[in-house]
Amino acid sequence: MVITIILFLIIFTIMVVAHELGHFLLAKANGIRVKEFFVGMGPTLFHVKKGETVYSLKLLPLGGACVFDGEDGMDLKEGEAPKEGSFPAANVWARIATVIAGPIFNFILAYMFSLIIVAACGVTLPTIGSVTDGGAAQEAGLQAGDVITRVDGKRIHLFSEFSMYVGLNGGKELTVEYDRNGSRNTVTVTPIYDETDARYYIGIVSTQGAQAVKGLHLFQYSAYEVKYWVDLTFKSLGMLVTGQASIKDLGGPIAIAQTVGETYEATAPSGFVTVLLNMMNLVVLLSVNLGILNLLPLPALDGGRLLFMLIEVVRGKPVPPEKEGLVHFIGMAALLVLMVVVMYNDMMRLITG
Repeated sequence: MVITIILFLIIFTIMVVAHELGHFLLAKANGIRVKEFFVGMGPTLFHVKKGETVYSLKLLPLGGACVFDGEDGMDLKEGEAPKEGSFPAANVWARIATVIAGPIFNFILAYMFSLIIVAACGVTLPTIGSVTDGGAAQEAGLQAGDVITRVDGKRIHLFSEFSMYVGLNGGKELTVEYDRNGSRNTVTVTPIYDETDARYYIGIVSTQGAQAVKGLHLFQYSAYEVKYWVDLTFKSLGMLVTGQASIKDLGGPIAIAQTVGETYEATAPSGFVTVLLNMMNLVVLLSVNLGILNLLPLPALDGGRLLFMLIEVVRGKPVPPEKEGLVHFIGMAALLVLMVVVMYNDMMRLITG
């Protein structure tokens, strides 16, 4: 339990610091004063002031922030010019760069860790190892040794990408393109629902194992790994919007901590390096999720602030601060309600096992 908490806090801190560091560095580069850089929420456990910035660690591991001088613009009187070095005083493109830097740094972090993981473990290519007798793949004529190249027109680079499209396609017919001995072929396959696993399969197994990746291919396949998590996140969000997934399926810090604990217990017998690589893989997944969620055009998130700045670019002047502030206030209230719901989901999973 103690190890799980420590690992969770390390993973959480790495993701949040990377995100807020993006905001911080771009703010400094654009001459924007940073009043406070903090990790966590709630009461302050520790703080130190260096220069014009207070660096703080707070009690609850639920987020973090990089607070810019005058960022909400609410302290400006009508007609008053913002003071030099404040967030509103920076030109709109500097502000856009500063806000978008947080999510971008999450993707950079995910890519850096993917480089390490792929270098150490290699990748599993979309080559069919075997097909299940009587399965949909065999019925469609797919064979061991075939290399999957596209699904419904989307390029496939990893076996995990192919498994994702099959598993989250809702049982719809798939158009599968593959290469067999240099010859390109196309078949249609309809996944079959497995009651035991509660998911769809087409009866394909990859027995090729992980392939070592070297040279420039390391950078290429590391990018494919990040792309896989990006696609999976968007697929999951799409399922939530369309009702294929429920708000009850959402998980928060407790669910993440459980996943960290389960991963640690499963990999600990294999040694420190295996544990480390699996924790890095969790950082990749969670960092990509954090980056994407923050880019959604929702009030109080980075994406919501970017939306107002893009409106400013189009209309040639900023939205009145009191109106933007009200929208973000409502958005923050909605996010707090969502956090309560997610925490409730986490607690119920914990209680019911």
